[in-house]
Amino acid sequence: MSVLLHLSDSHFGTERPPVLAALRRLAEAVRPALVVLSGDLTQRARPKQFAAARAFVDSLPSPSLAIPGNHDIPLYALGARLRAPYARYAAAFGSDLEPVWSSARWLVIGVNTTRWWRHKQGEVSPAQVERVASRLRQATPDQLRVVVVHQPMAVIEPADWRNLLRGHAQAAGAWATAGAQLVLGGHIHLPYVRPLPEPGGRPLWVVQAGTAVSRRVRGGISNSVNLVRSGESADACTVERWDYDPAREAFACHERQVLALRGPYPP
Repeated sequence: MSVLLHLSDSHFGTERPPVLAALRRLAEAVRPALVVLSGDLTQRARPKQFAAARAFVDSLPSPSLAIPGNHDIPLYALGARLRAPYARYAAAFGSDLEPVWSSARWLVIGVNTTRWWRHKQGEVSPAQVERVASRLRQATPDQLRVVVVHQPMAVIEPADWRNLLRGHAQAAGAWATAGAQLVLGGHIHLPYVRPLPEPGGRPLWVVQAGTAVSRRVRGGISNSVNLVRSGESADACTVERWDYDPAREAFACHERQVLALRGPYPP
């Protein structure tokens, strides 16, 4: 069995040191194949915050794949936001804003859903939709196919409708048809797992993470991360939500869901 550790919205600059230490211990125990960071690594895109985020990721015992979130673009430094919105992010996490990671068991595709002219809302363009679909069609039958975005592809609270990723319906249909099985996201600091309504006639699950290490928690939900465990075949996987328990100063499994992934995927 292989595992992905899914973190989101760490918001370095507002991090909680005991939670950082507990998350390191979890990563050491699990030894994931990949750490996935679905955006908002920093609170205000400041160099020191990026340096702290980079140092923390480097302290984990696995390779990582990261995409930017809206907080990773300078908000108040207008010159930087206009001329080089991703320069600070790139200095810490590399210039590839849409990285891809592949192994015998996984295909993980990052999508930059931020836009420098938007403060919060994200979008996915037709070109991005097709790029991801094209890469999905190259997957092997044994790979679990994962797309990573920042803003959510599906929401469960009416107040979050405004946070839906623009272009999500078109993306879901195209990516499911091309073989995507999971879409990992963050942005709204609310962890949940929901199926999309059979886009393209194939199962596609939205897996949202809460805030990993920041004090900016939502609705009384503690800091949380996801562990995505592959099954014996590509027909199913397990998603575990792990919440930080202050009394134990450790992350513990809060819930576990087995997701059916079977579908008539393209050859």
